[in-house]
Amino acid sequence: MRTSVSVLLATTAIILAPAATAAAAPAPIVDGNGAIVAPSSTAISFAHTPSGARAGTTNEHESRAGVSIVKLYIAEYVVRHGDPDDQTDAVEMIRASDDAIADRLYAKYPQSISTTVAEFGLADTHVPGYWGFGTTSTHDMVTYLETKKRTDPGSPVLAAMASAHETAADGYPQNFGTALLAGVIGTKWGWSDDRAFHASASFGPDFSVAASVYGSAHQLTENVLGAFTEGEASPAEHGTPLADCPAVAWLAGDPTLGAPAQALLDTVPPQHTAAFCGV
Repeated sequence: MRTSVSVLLATTAIILAPAATAAAAPAPIVDGNGAIVAPSSTAISFAHTPSGARAGTTNEHESRAGVSIVKLYIAEYVVRHGDPDDQTDAVEMIRASDDAIADRLYAKYPQSISTTVAEFGLADTHVPGYWGFGTTSTHDMVTYLETKKRTDPGSPVLAAMASAHETAADGYPQNFGTALLAGVIGTKWGWSDDRAFHASASFGPDFSVAASVYGSAHQLTENVLGAFTEGEASPAEHGTPLADCPAVAWLAGDPTLGAPAQALLDTVPPQHTAAFCGV
């Protein structure tokens, strides 16, 4: 698992390098007041990383069921302050949305969520004793992701989101909501035990987005896709061979990561490539 985490971190460092990517950030559809247009059952928040511009539905600050999204806040604390074995478990908790791991980690680190809430200024997030009873907002989800991308782009939490399993520990598919927007790199999903509430939080190189719905996974996906238009493609006009970039040269011969890493590096503007690769 240690090797896996190292690979994730190296790959995520390339993904999150400041860049104009081949696919521009999705553009939210807003009304005359600048609010994202969506059914009242749905809350959506969006941030454009380069400009800092944000948009959301009128209910984006509503503190709804945190479901498995609050595992991000547990993992944030554990990967920075927990024991080594617990850090490894925290990564798997995010990738598999594993409740059993969350129970164990939160019991051992009951201060994890409250510490993250205070550090990131998550004013809409509340946890009354047990992580599974926690509530949060789409606004807080995006605030967390944007802060992480800016201050700690190599975080194992982001890497875990970028390598989530197709199926969660309980057998539920992790393939809905904001994850289906163009340009998304990593996602954390959540759902209620009765499948009547769903949420997701995602990030791309130049945006973060989160959504929740009182309804099915399909409804969340439908409402999210209906609230955005795709940005115009911006094809890469440059690129540095992996082998010529010391920071990631070891990936050049990797049969699994070599091609996607090169594709991502090709999207980085020359000035950022020079800084990242030292060339």
